Amino acid sequence: MLDSRHGFTATRFFNFNGIAMKRNALIALTALLSLTCLSAPSLAQEKPVRLIVPFSAGGPIDVTARILAEGVRDALGPVIIENKPGAGGNIGSDLVAKAAPDGTTIGVATLASHAVNPWLYKNMPFNAATDFEPITLMVRVPNVLVINTDLAKQRNIATLADLIDYAKKNPGKLNYGSGGNGSGGHLAGEMFKREAGVDIVHVPYNGGAPAQLALLSGQIDFTFDNLATASPNIRSGKLTALAVTTAKRSSELPNVPTVKEAGLDNFEVDTWWGLVAPAGTPKDVIAKLNAAFTATMRDPAVQKRFAGLLIEASPTTPDAFGKLMRGELTRYEAIVRNAGARVD
Repeated sequence: MLDSRHGFTATRFFNFNGIAMKRNALIALTALLSLTCLSAPSLAQEKPVRLIVPFSAGGPIDVTARILAEGVRDALGPVIIENKPGAGGNIGSDLVAKAAPDGTTIGVATLASHAVNPWLYKNMPFNAATDFEPITLMVRVPNVLVINTDLAKQRNIATLADLIDYAKKNPGKLNYGSGGNGSGGHLAGEMFKREAGVDIVHVPYNGGAPAQLALLSGQIDFTFDNLATASPNIRSGKLTALAVTTAKRSSELPNVPTVKEAGLDNFEVDTWWGLVAPAGTPKDVIAKLNAAFTATMRDPAVQKRFAGLLIEASPTTPDAFGKLMRGELTRYEAIVRNAGARVD
């Protein structure tokens, strides 16, 4: 009995000791896994990226952002588009400027919000030069000088030189429309007025669409519009393209000269959109965002979708995009002031 009892007791002790060893091993494994999760969280555990588009849903900037958000999902996880329109892009851009600089909130920066508005608005809610970290340029969109085809025929205007000659012989009789005071079309018109030495009248509208309708109906003579918007009416013959405003010709309109080719050496205007993060976002985070978005922009499938929108992907380094933004901010100070445009 004693031996039996001792044997039984020894067996019980052995079993309990084994359980204890297994339990200790399980605790150690759990602790190790916890540390591993803390040191290298999975994409599924990270916060999704908010991409703030400071303009309404459905427009070309919004569509471009959504194409890119879809393309970077594998690299960054979910990217949620938030449309925050208003004040020419200032409302949405201000949200980006004041967000936590951790890479979870980024935004679309445009020529309007980051180069024109600082000189156009008396009170800006953010500093375009210091409140953002550049990530990458997204696209550069050509603008095109288009004239109502019927009016052009009536006045024998077939080229930009013809338009300038007519304007000089008939001061104050030609007018051009835009989407409003301080808009890209307005500023391009003022640059043209100065460089060509002509007296033309600016007619502002409440947005680009009303300006285009006025042009098609003959209420105004010409506009500086973006190529994506103007192209369908150029193809239909309702509008005649006299010149593109970029440094080189557009592949969409290879037979249309640049304004510079037509004789105005100092005239170059285009529209650009890019991505920015709040100032102070770590450089390694910026590098990760840049790598994801530029890789997507180089994807042939994405480039094909962009081509359907008549825009061209223009991926850059953060430094290159920062240099572009600083240069445009400086350049548009003089342009806005010479135009006398203000929004109070």
